[in-house]
Amino acid sequence: MPVLLRTALAAILALATLDARAQTPPAPSGDGTLLQVSAHADVHRVPDVATISAGVVTQAVDANAAMRANAQQMDKVMAAVRAAGIAERDIQTSGIGVNPQYRYAENQPPAITGYQAANTVSLKVRDIGRLGKVLDALVASGANQLNGPSFEIDQPDAAYDEARRSALDKAQARAAMYAKALGLRVRRIVSIGEGGGYRPPVPMPMMAMARAQKAADTSVSPGETTLGADLDVVFELGR
Repeated sequence: MPVLLRTALAAILALATLDARAQTPPAPSGDGTLLQVSAHADVHRVPDVATISAGVVTQAVDANAAMRANAQQMDKVMAAVRAAGIAERDIQTSGIGVNPQYRYAENQPPAITGYQAANTVSLKVRDIGRLGKVLDALVASGANQLNGPSFEIDQPDAAYDEARRSALDKAQARAAMYAKALGLRVRRIVSIGEGGGYRPPVPMPMMAMARAQKAADTSVSPGETTLGADLDVVFELGR
């Protein structure tokens, strides 16, 4: 057998052995019994970041005029965005497009009546207390498309760790209960697997933004965001 073929076969056998070992469930030591426990825990935090989508839609008889009008109106919107104190890193263009508008009539081919241009940006507002003012400023500057907001935690690691500790406490308490019921004790944790994650707050539909002047800022309620952790913990029970 050629040397290269023998080497390739040896590598394949070695990989197959490693894969089989990885898929083999842990075995108890001696007279121990394995117990797998699944546990979930949530933590709740008030969001500190909001993401909104804002844009301008314009129409004209030709595509070039629609795009020019859109650019002029969008410049005013972007000036309002920067005046609101939103950093450049929190401004991202999410879509630019121009599309023909058609008139449909029975037994006739569609006829182009004009063109619609759209430009949309995604904005991250890090001071939720000012979100209402930002929304009002966008509409006042010419934005006629608004979507959102979606809320999130800017730095969720500490909250996730709290959920992990709580889930582990639940798993250990459950294992201790099983062990006591069986007249055994928990010897050790054999393995821990993790899943779970972010659960968004209930979305709030954006109200249709009228251009009428209002004395009060647009009301925004961020609610609570739930972050969770799911653990699969394997314990060894014994006497």
